[in-house]
Amino acid sequence: MNAALSILLVDDDVPFRSRLARALTARGCVVAQASDSTEAEALAQTAAPTAAVVDLKLAGASGLEVIPRLRARRPELRIVMLTGYGSIATALEAVRSGAQDYLTKPADTEQVIAALRGQTGPRETPRATPEETPSLDRVEWEHIQRVLSDCEGNVSHAARVLGIDRRSLQRKLAKYPPHR
Repeated sequence: MNAALSILLVDDDVPFRSRLARALTARGCVVAQASDSTEAEALAQTAAPTAAVVDLKLAGASGLEVIPRLRARRPELRIVMLTGYGSIATALEAVRSGAQDYLTKPADTEQVIAALRGQTGPRETPRATPEETPSLDRVEWEHIQRVLSDCEGNVSHAARVLGIDRRSLQRKLAKYPPHR
């Protein structure tokens, strides 16, 4: 049943993209891989995929910019955004851009296939136990790491984005990540 699913996989993380492509291929899917928007647009024409998995954070154009471009080339394309930076705001923006579903990493191959087939039902929000609930220190540390990553490791720029003094940010970065 998966043989009819032809997927365009757009992610600039080569090891992740290769692993996911192998897993999808092992399940009978035909997979074309692209690392950026230019490659994705070209493959959307030549490979004629029926579905696409697009990462939010790409080198160059954002996945949110890629979705409408793919939609313009292939209006019937079923698009799923897959990201490690999940938030309600980006999920809404992805759907507004033309994605039919939104998954956060790590998503297993079966979840990706179900989303590409439109077989995902309402998501149940799991209840976290007190030991699974992250502390405020942990949430802050993860947010700082995300912003620092977005600023390509530039501490001064990250401090400006966060609205704190550079030295304060350096002190926070010198600490080990807080326990969950």
